[in-house]
Amino acid sequence: MGKLQFLLRCVKDMDYAELFRTVGKVHKLTGKNSAAILTDVIQCGLKYGAGFNDYLLCEFYNLTDAQRATYITRKVNNDLVRILNDRDYYHFFDNKTEFYTTFAKYIGRQWLDFSKASKEDFKAFMETRDAVMVKPESSSGGFGVNKLFKKDFSSLDAMYDQLKAQGIGVVEDVLQQHETMNKMNPHAINTLRVVTVLNETGPHIVYAHIRIGNSDRPVDNLHSGGMFAPIDLEKGVIQYPAYDKARHTYTEHPRTHTKIQGFAIPYWEEAKAMCLEASQVVPQMRYVGWDVAITPNGPVFVEGNNLPGYDILQMPPHTPDKIGMLPRFREFVKGI
Repeated sequence: MGKLQFLLRCVKDMDYAELFRTVGKVHKLTGKNSAAILTDVIQCGLKYGAGFNDYLLCEFYNLTDAQRATYITRKVNNDLVRILNDRDYYHFFDNKTEFYTTFAKYIGRQWLDFSKASKEDFKAFMETRDAVMVKPESSSGGFGVNKLFKKDFSSLDAMYDQLKAQGIGVVEDVLQQHETMNKMNPHAINTLRVVTVLNETGPHIVYAHIRIGNSDRPVDNLHSGGMFAPIDLEKGVIQYPAYDKARHTYTEHPRTHTKIQGFAIPYWEEAKAMCLEASQVVPQMRYVGWDVAITPNGPVFVEGNNLPGYDILQMPPHTPDKIGMLPRFREFVKGI
């Protein structure tokens, strides 16, 4: 049996279609031999726990083995969640109404538990509002999140019925973004992803990124065309140009032409303090990704993530030394 055939047999439940798509993309980018790429992708999965997207987006094909060993991969991230988070407490983050209730101190806006709201409750909430944000009870990546205007519906009865049919869980006030953040992109709330770890010495911020909208949708998620860049934790400024999942690098926002690197985040110290304090509210969840909006009155939570994504970490424009984030996590998490 050849080496490649042996490797393929070692990997169970592999998505072979996605594997070969990844190999094709890397071959097109690098010109390297497809069989060699295929072998390397599988070996990286076995040795470093790297998924296909890890290999492609983090450009594992340009890294040495020593450099690859410093990266947070799919397996490493799953291990962090398993070690630090108690599954019995996921519901505080998975369910939006529970999250809003548990972290009410940090929400900073009025909202309606639409899953339990009667038509009369909804009409009363909408009486003084021309527009609202609506969110499914459980969702990620910004899917199902929309800004709706009362004038676009024939009646509040019709609006209510449509939202019920869509499985909306929360109806809430439209957040007003700080004027400085509007200079980056006024069409979406450009949130900060602040990741905390709670250990025996207390809460710590491991890293923070800004996510910047780049579409007509009122969200900044990567799945909706958004871009991202790391934030200097001490200075509160964007460290590098932004990057997106289509592998584009941005020195300025293509719509507003605001320079990205060096952009200062307002209320940065307050945002850090809020995340550190909130990370102790449910201490059974010790690894959380907080999505923070900056309003004229300070930072507020958009949501919390009990399975923090790692897809914005360690991108090529943000790792000039080609060293990943695993050494940073090891400062706070033993045995990883």
